[in-house]
Amino acid sequence: MEDLKIRVCTDDDLDMLAVLNKQLIEDEKHDNKMNVEQLRERMKGFIHTDYKAYIFEDGSRTIGYALIDHSRKPLYLRQFFICRDVRRKGYGRVALNKLLDFINADVIDLEVLSWNTGGIGFWRAMGFKDRSIYMRLENKREQDGKAP
Repeated sequence: MEDLKIRVCTDDDLDMLAVLNKQLIEDEKHDNKMNVEQLRERMKGFIHTDYKAYIFEDGSRTIGYALIDHSRKPLYLRQFFICRDVRRKGYGRVALNKLLDFINADVIDLEVLSWNTGGIGFWRAMGFKDRSIYMRLENKREQDGKAP
């Protein structure tokens, strides 16, 4: 695990990133309905702008990935995923710490879905502190049957 390597993703990694992103969406019970091909195209758009994706590898095995918006200050960690078969073995902690060293960041922001209690627990254990409550109102008029 201490041999965990990080590398910046390229277009060659898009298929793998899309599959991992789909698993992240499923695991956090996000309402994103995109399929793998749509996620691939979205990820391509990300890594061709101010975002960079990073793959975590232990030998030849992919352990997970992260997606960071480098245009924001502090940096914004949009996605962080550790593969299902290696969770709860310390890879998340090691990957995050190595990632922060790799990108030379002392401060980084992220959001966690309020129902993702496992994610909230992980991030708090890593030293993240609550800073805001992000809220959403779905179109109430449609919910009430009063849409124009």
